Formats: sequence, structure tokens, C-alpha cells
Amino acid sequence: MKEVKNAIIGVITLAITTAGGLLINKFVGGEEEEKPEMVTPTQSNVIINLPEQKKDTVVKKVYVKPVVKKTETEKRKEELDW
Repeated sequence: MKEVKNAIIGVITLAITTAGGLLINKFVGGEEEEKPEMVTPTQSNVIINLPEQKKDTVVKKVYVKPVVKKTETEKRKEELDW
């Protein structure tokens, strides 16, 4: 019951504070600012010319020679100097 009572007091306090702010605004700062009219700019058409795309595809093949691994015998033959 205590929580409900505190909630009601909070709402009443908020209402009184809001009403007081509105009254002060009306009597002291009664003039409202004139809002400038929003003018939307007209949209202009932008034309972008793209060059015609080529349909041909260039394929370049690169052949790589495989590395030949030398056997133990070939390695020994290279080490010997005849």
C-alpha cells in the first residue's frame, strides 16, 4: 500500500511541476518562435554514360616446369669432380 501511495504522490508532483512550467512559459516567454518553412530541393536528373562492356575474356596460360628431384646417386655424381 505504501508503494501505491508513493506512486500517486509522484504522479501528482509531476503534474503540478508540468502545469507550473507551462504557466511560466505562457506569461514570461509567451512568444513562440516562428518555424521556417521547410523547402525541399528539386531533384535533378543525373545521366551517367558507361562505356560498353567487352564480352571477350582473355585467358593467359602460364606453364611452370616441374622441379625434378635428384636421386641420391645423381647428387653424388655432381659432388665428384672428374
